Amino acid sequence: MTGGDMWVSRRAAAGLLLLALLFSLVLLGPLVSPSGWDETDFAAFHEGPSARHWLGTTQSGRDVFALTLRGARTSLLVGLFVAVASTGLAAVIGAAAGYAGGRVDRVLMWGADLLLVLPSFLVAAVLAPRLPGGLPVLMAVLAALMWMVTARAVRAMTVSLRRREHVLAARFLGVGAPRVVARHVLPHLASLLAVDASLNVGVAIVAEGGLSYLGFGVRPPDVSLGTLIAEGQGTAAAHPWPFAFAAGLLVLAVLAVNLLGDGLRDAFDPARGGR
Repeated sequence: MTGGDMWVSRRAAAGLLLLALLFSLVLLGPLVSPSGWDETDFAAFHEGPSARHWLGTTQSGRDVFALTLRGARTSLLVGLFVAVASTGLAAVIGAAAGYAGGRVDRVLMWGADLLLVLPSFLVAAVLAPRLPGGLPVLMAVLAALMWMVTARAVRAMTVSLRRREHVLAARFLGVGAPRVVARHVLPHLASLLAVDASLNVGVAIVAEGGLSYLGFGVRPPDVSLGTLIAEGQGTAAAHPWPFAFAAGLLVLAVLAVNLLGDGLRDAFDPARGGR
């Protein structure tokens, strides 16, 4: 193994390890926390760390440790769902356009181009608060605005793959288009889709955090890292715990998925990884 390969594998392993630690903290932390995220201690407003409240309390008496773990769980859930959904949508639309060609290709790519010229963040900020459904609708809106660039890459690769002998043979034997795409096209795109999904987790987390910070994302009584950062920034100088812990988890989550995504991308592209 060359030095470049070792660096790639170490970077991917570091991202995967950090991501596993974050998920472990988010899933197991509430089990050992002295307080629940939705509990209010009316005898502890804006208190510092203590045996009862490990990272102190907010100005409304809520436990910072439990509250931030709840927010991190929400943000990670949004990131994972949006990444998988947007990459899956890109795979389906791109493969359909590239394999079918003709009018189907033109219509699907016209739709992708139309969405690409729209300011995605502003569209999400306008749509998400006005549609009923809360968090699931927010995730659906984000996923619907993140698939276009990858769909174009999938389409280009599908156009090339559909001319290969094994694909032509399957079509000649009368195999249906969905089965040909599923068995002979999409497996060749697995590396592209895996890298895209991993990197999209970070993009989705940041997008949700930004929307929630501005009041367009996660709605009370639920919380996310974005809402906690917005709530804690006003008192960050005198009482840093609510702001610092949420901001730190947000940075670590994005760093973890970016390390994993970059490591996977370089592993699938030896020329890039060896630089």
